[in-house]
Amino acid sequence: MPSKPNIPSIQLGDYIVIQRQKYTKLQKFGSLDATATLGKEHLELKSLLDQPYGSTFKMCVKESKAGKRGAQRQHTLELVSENELRSIRDVLNISSSGADNRDISDNGEAQALKSEDIEQLREECRESSKIIEKLVENSKTFHTRTEYSQDKYLLKKEKKYFEFVQIRQPSIRLMTDIFHRQDAEKIMGIRVDTLSQIISYSGVCGFGSYLLYESGTNGLLPAAMLNSIGAATDATLVHMHPGNVPQKQALLALKLPLEQQQRCISVNLYSVLREFYQGDRKLDVSIATEAADATQTDENSVTTSEEQTDAVEPTTKKPKLDESPNLNNRSGPLRWQVENKRASALMHEKFDNLVMAAKEHPSNIVEALLPLVKPSRPIVIFSTCKELLQETYMELKASGKVTNLHVTSNWLRTYQILPNRTHPEVNMSGNSGYLLTGYTLS
Repeated sequence: MPSKPNIPSIQLGDYIVIQRQKYTKLQKFGSLDATATLGKEHLELKSLLDQPYGSTFKMCVKESKAGKRGAQRQHTLELVSENELRSIRDVLNISSSGADNRDISDNGEAQALKSEDIEQLREECRESSKIIEKLVENSKTFHTRTEYSQDKYLLKKEKKYFEFVQIRQPSIRLMTDIFHRQDAEKIMGIRVDTLSQIISYSGVCGFGSYLLYESGTNGLLPAAMLNSIGAATDATLVHMHPGNVPQKQALLALKLPLEQQQRCISVNLYSVLREFYQGDRKLDVSIATEAADATQTDENSVTTSEEQTDAVEPTTKKPKLDESPNLNNRSGPLRWQVENKRASALMHEKFDNLVMAAKEHPSNIVEALLPLVKPSRPIVIFSTCKELLQETYMELKASGKVTNLHVTSNWLRTYQILPNRTHPEVNMSGNSGYLLTGYTLS
């Protein structure tokens, strides 16, 4: 008999994705006292420990919190089997429906139960099917609706009273959807289709060395590239950023093996360029001390690598590459110096691609990083502003260092696929930025 796949289990310190129907949320399971909030539902997470990812849990209302209107409902989570998840129509055993909805008027009088009755029913019933059953029984128009209209009614009520959640392991696609829905600006508006094109154009794989510059994607781009590099491979990623601390939430949420994480070298752009051009010349100790003290006095403005979401404000000005970075390592600059030397060694050997996602004007940064890329290698530059990429396009074309240049923009529309009900969704995402792609010549 074939062996069952080794499904990882949920451990303390993991990032998890809580899914309730179509809604998903990224949450850190940091301790046994950790909780999560889904609307008015407050979930205790301690029951998740050592359970396999993909498990489904039932939200059980705690007795001590029953009857407190206006407050968040406290829930414990109870593991359930997939057999308990059945279609609400099958549970209610609905057999009759109307021919059309011409006699139904939306006057707010179809439901005999008042809001107070429904709230009390919600506190007394442990199963959403029981609540929906009572709503159907007290609806004056439900059985005269068409079958399609009945399904829409049931789905709407099930979405409101659904008591099951599924715990999923974070993936690049899940995190991209979550970040884009919650606050697209934190990831520069990069949608999942745009991210897939960035990875595809970049040619990142399990061998070679790759160069990435990004100025604020919540760790999404380095996580996606490192995920494509894979575990137990020879590839290395140099992740350049403009701030004091790299954004790594998405990277930490993936929970990659330690050896794979160590092949992502995160360095400050200006600091590593200084190391690359100055070689082994040591930094002045007094300058390093002053910079460390200056950063220490303003430490409240610097977030940790797990929580930092936006290190650089967007600007259309071309940045100067001789700016000095602040040093925020209280124990001294040894760690960032080691990372700079690792990155500098790879910079001397040159890279197999260049990927950029810049809030700044990309022109000067491209000019500084392009000599570090081997010939006949791809470059991919993402920006939310078309005009900035057009300027960079003309500069690269005039330089003769890059060929096959294209500026593209994605347009994505999702479709609902159901029997006899396939159509585009009414709401859709707009523009997801622009890509400038090409290949180096020298």
